[in-house]
Amino acid sequence: MTSPERRVSRGIVARYAVGSIGTGGFATLPGLVLVFYLTDTLGVTALLAGLVVTAAKVWDVLIDPWIGDRSDHALAVSGTRRTWMRIGAIALPVAFVVTFAAPAGLGPVVAGAWVMIAFLATATAFSLFQVPYIALPAELTDDYDARTRLLTWRVVLLSLAILLFGAGGPMLRRAGGDDEALGYLVMAVVAGLVIGIGMLVATTTAPTGMRIEERERRSLAAGYAEGLGALRRSRPFRLLLTGFLLQGLATGVMLAGANYVAVWVLDSEDALTFLFVALIGPAILCAPLWGRLARRIGKERSYVLASALFAVASAALVGMIWAPGAWVYGPVAIAGAAYAGMQSLPMAMLPDVVAHDARTNGPGRAGTFGGVWTAGETTGMALGATLLTIVLAATGYLESVGSAVVAQPDAAVAGIAMSFSLLPAVLVLVSLIPLLRYPLRRADIDTPAPTEEIAR
Repeated sequence: MTSPERRVSRGIVARYAVGSIGTGGFATLPGLVLVFYLTDTLGVTALLAGLVVTAAKVWDVLIDPWIGDRSDHALAVSGTRRTWMRIGAIALPVAFVVTFAAPAGLGPVVAGAWVMIAFLATATAFSLFQVPYIALPAELTDDYDARTRLLTWRVVLLSLAILLFGAGGPMLRRAGGDDEALGYLVMAVVAGLVIGIGMLVATTTAPTGMRIEERERRSLAAGYAEGLGALRRSRPFRLLLTGFLLQGLATGVMLAGANYVAVWVLDSEDALTFLFVALIGPAILCAPLWGRLARRIGKERSYVLASALFAVASAALVGMIWAPGAWVYGPVAIAGAAYAGMQSLPMAMLPDVVAHDARTNGPGRAGTFGGVWTAGETTGMALGATLLTIVLAATGYLESVGSAVVAQPDAAVAGIAMSFSLLPAVLVLVSLIPLLRYPLRRADIDTPAPTEEIAR
């Protein structure tokens, strides 16, 4: 042990990690199938589908900082962040099912509006849970390495959730046979229940009886201003969030494009399952290895290495344009190994940033940082799907309704392949610019403290 560690019990580590089954499910399944559901089942044009997804995400970006401020206020008043987390965990499954339950016979515009409103409600419920969930590590332990351990196992479960929902979701979708609408509904019911249960388990890790200075109730504008204030005063936060947002954009465009790659580039719907197995299998195995490397050379250096490896692996996939085949699973597996570090390390660095800010500006602002962070993450993932729809529209992608069969132009197929390879590679390389300037190191975080066991 390189520094005194305020120990976190295995029970808390496990229950906190289970929350990632919910967050991973919500982050994966809509990103994977929602645009495809809109364009290839409801007949919505690619640009309108991108607008539907983006509108709900823009709403999230607007309310996440306010939710973070309200979570901080709730902590001051009640001593816990648990209440809002529970509301989000209970409401999300219902709204998620409604999203994929558009009645048959609706025109594309009306169907798009149905999905947009329902998905907006789903995303709001997710934020009620996710924002305080992201804030918890800063309050569960004050040790540099303990946070890495806590977030490493979260990413192991997150990776498992991505595999479960990424591979299992499309399989459930096929349960409806030729009735695609029924298949999507079955998928939504099962996935919604699993997501909700995972979130409810994680709410039990929220500390109770915490004592921080109570603050006055804030308006939406004041809560948003508090979030912007966190960005202005914390340079480490700005740099870390910028890099993570760019990487969210890269992974978002790849996630949204995976279904299209399987169908139109690899010419097999089953390829989607193989892509997720190739991506997530190595991620599950490598997440603990990135944690060990972080102990040796620091989280920030390990994060840069993971990002560079991901960029190289994704760039290699451009060969799909000329020679699609099973070889693509090799670079995808390397990208998966790197993806584990790209998820666990920045999440372990975020509570370090919060702790660094608390020394100067006082404690009790973890929710504000979590709200801004979630807004940035949401922006990256949402714009990733939007970026894909722009590429699809620009390259002449042809939409379809139900089980109708169309032949895509070569330009559209090439655009899909580029969106899954060179485009995310460039975005991740650009993300290295702020990450290489990130200033915090172990010595800036650790302070002497007695070993203490948290057991709830």
